Amino acid sequence: MIPQLALYILEGLTPEEHEVRLIEEETEFIDLEQECDLVGISCMTANAPRAYELCKEFKKRNKTVILGGVHPTILPEEALQYADCVVVGEAEGVWESLLKDFQNNNLQRKYHDPIPDLSKYYPKDFSKILKRKLFNLIPIMTSRGCPYHCDFCCVTDLFGKKMRHVPVENVVRDIKESGTKNFMFLDDNIIGHPAYAKELFKAIKPLKIKWVGQASVSLLVNDDELMQLAADSGCKALFFGIESVSTEQLKSMRKAIKEIEHLESALKKIKKMGILIHASMVFGFDNDTKEIFHDTVRFLIKNKVSTVSFNILTPYPGTKTYEDLKREDRLITNDWKYYDHNTVVFKPRNMTPYELQIGKINARKKFYRLSSVLKRFSGNLYSPTIYFATNYGHMKQVKVEAKRIAKIKSELFEN
Repeated sequence: MIPQLALYILEGLTPEEHEVRLIEEETEFIDLEQECDLVGISCMTANAPRAYELCKEFKKRNKTVILGGVHPTILPEEALQYADCVVVGEAEGVWESLLKDFQNNNLQRKYHDPIPDLSKYYPKDFSKILKRKLFNLIPIMTSRGCPYHCDFCCVTDLFGKKMRHVPVENVVRDIKESGTKNFMFLDDNIIGHPAYAKELFKAIKPLKIKWVGQASVSLLVNDDELMQLAADSGCKALFFGIESVSTEQLKSMRKAIKEIEHLESALKKIKKMGILIHASMVFGFDNDTKEIFHDTVRFLIKNKVSTVSFNILTPYPGTKTYEDLKREDRLITNDWKYYDHNTVVFKPRNMTPYELQIGKINARKKFYRLSSVLKRFSGNLYSPTIYFATNYGHMKQVKVEAKRIAKIKSELFEN
């Protein structure tokens, strides 16, 4: 549901002599018989099986198929079983060369530039993005890379451990050329490099936009100037990867905040700035017991957190978590369609897979029931419309998720 940017970057990288058609299957029908010379498909792990299915269908029709994105980057040899070529990592630095090689009948099997130059500006057709998306948000990315390398995350495998930045003037140009006022920064940590973030926020403040993004709790609350600049530049909501309310688990993770009391005071400080908090929680760590579901919901309601994503620990290929669970023979399936944050694909240490699955669903139900929404409202008075709209959307998704459980139970947990 998050607006994506990758296809629009590829279109901007493509020389004008070529005709480009962008298709996003979430909102459009794919015509397998359409006239084209080259098909490029970007995928994540959960939709890799669908990408492979499309590869087979296009190749049946004698089309040349390129695969890219997170999953093909992590498992290029697997991807090459279905595609003619794989782009490993980022497309900048290789896409134009790939197109020339294709035109010259010299297409290579892999293309990879480990540190592409992000300083060059590429135009993006924002009118197409607005036409397709549900939330009227333009996606913007200002940085690549992450220095933290969490055990369950594959961001560093895709973008590297060193943070690299798009020049601020190019970000401002994207915002101006979009012709709109609502944006989502897709960066894994929009304030990961505080000096750059301050320069960025100062530059976009005069544009009077509204934006949401993802950030580190500790970096934000430990720098009052940075937090004020974020709020002044139009920040309305931030996604925070809190992950767990277990003190034991927090201490084992690479997080600057390791005490619940410190986390609570940090959340209060952010809310005082008028910024809505969207927390990301993960269930299924080896320290988790069945009490974690109750403890998590109680913490979130007590601190009047605006909205929450409740996730199942997902051992993505290429991560330490995946390797550890594989070595311990705790993986239930390698069918990638289940690797979606919402489905248990491994044997937890302190509960059954089904107990973890149901525990996550019930936690989400409790957090988004009407009494909880009303109780948390007093801590979100500064943005009442956004608060109720986003909570209502999550309440509808709870009903959809509950209907999936019988199917998942029969497919995964009863075999």
